Amino acid sequence: MDFDQLTLTEAAAGLSAGTITSTALTREALARAKANAELNAFVTLDEAGALKAAAAFDATGDKTKSLGGVPIVIKDNIEVAGLPCSAGTPALKNYIPKADAPVVAKLRDAGAVIIGKTSMHELAFGISGYNTAFKTGSEFGVRNAYDRALIAGGSSSGTGAAIGARIVAGGLGTDTGGSVRVPAALNGCASLRPTVGRYPQGGIAPISHTRDTAGPMAATMADVALLDRVIAGGDSIAAADLTQVRVGIVKAMLANLDADTEAAFHAAVAQMKARGIVVVEIEMPQLAELDGQVSFPIALYEAYDDLVAYLKLTGTGLSIEAVAKEIASADVKGTYDGLVIPRKLPAPDGTLVDAKPIYDAAIKTARPALQALYSKTFADNRLDAIAFPTTPRVAIPSNPESSSFENFGLFIQNTDPGSNAGIPGIQIPIALGASSQLPIGLELDGPAGSDRRLLAIGMALDSVFGRLPPPR
Repeated sequence: MDFDQLTLTEAAAGLSAGTITSTALTREALARAKANAELNAFVTLDEAGALKAAAAFDATGDKTKSLGGVPIVIKDNIEVAGLPCSAGTPALKNYIPKADAPVVAKLRDAGAVIIGKTSMHELAFGISGYNTAFKTGSEFGVRNAYDRALIAGGSSSGTGAAIGARIVAGGLGTDTGGSVRVPAALNGCASLRPTVGRYPQGGIAPISHTRDTAGPMAATMADVALLDRVIAGGDSIAAADLTQVRVGIVKAMLANLDADTEAAFHAAVAQMKARGIVVVEIEMPQLAELDGQVSFPIALYEAYDDLVAYLKLTGTGLSIEAVAKEIASADVKGTYDGLVIPRKLPAPDGTLVDAKPIYDAAIKTARPALQALYSKTFADNRLDAIAFPTTPRVAIPSNPESSSFENFGLFIQNTDPGSNAGIPGIQIPIALGASSQLPIGLELDGPAGSDRRLLAIGMALDSVFGRLPPPR
């Protein structure tokens, strides 16, 4: 098997047919993880546990299981029994859960072999993956699979880098405002942010119960659909008939694009039209305004109560103040010390005010209005999805400045509104930039609950765009 182009679906088929062993695949994945230590993709590599699980599958494993013997990775804020679950922060580095998170249990029940826990933006609060708490390479920060001087994106940085670098073909991340889609876009892989509530959220270090969800990341949309089926159930999905698909484009989501992203997006739209997809221009007035009223007010307010509740469940005896005291990354430390712990939010004039009234307005008024705007837009225009560049730019240099508030806002510009509405979105790799030679992604957001329809469209688009070439 050509590991550089191997998909989860192909690996599963080869293992089921007996043309390859889990031990061989797992050894190769572990070797690649070690050879790519400079990526800082892993916090924990479980060589002994993975090889034991692979050997057990080869000896007596059920070859009919959909992920039987396939090596995967799990983001380090999702609990895996017997492995540390740090959430990317020093205070939790010795926390070892006794049970798998429900999403992990589903993957393990399907036969998956977990080779390790992937590094992430600290406490999942950022888009760069520049984390000064953990590293296996010489520099800090999870590094881009295509260029190690650049960011991997966040917060599911290590999972994106590991898939992009062809260490594994799939794994899990989590997404609050873009965290499975941004790293997938920047590392050339596919992902799904499911409708909020589609997956169980237990056993995952939280930011916001309103906005958080686990999400599958993989080599192709067909692989993402395989992971989704394992977690959410249901029959296998067939690729959609693209001549029956209607997609809308919102001009506001084409702001701040670099030249490579703009060219690749317009080329992708032309390819979609050539395959029969109907593309219409649509208006979404108030989108940015409503999103702003929902986004940080909900995440920053819920981060306090949700982390307090999670820490109680860990049995570590840690308080939120104790966790915050040890935060290593300057950007996350500033967010916790300045906003989350004191429960403050910036007012329009920049002064800090009590977060509760702003949060209440976000939950009771602004979020329902945002959801209504999406529902009306999909219905009035008879849309299957809204299409946009997943990130406005290709990966930027990895350093402390990559975690600036401006970069945070820029990179979630397009992913954040759908997150706040709780709707599903898929990220599809479409090209390497003409001048940068870096991955560029296309996102399709669909109506709440349309996850399977989106995945079907994504699977059809796999054959339109093809796999990106592996990193040099």
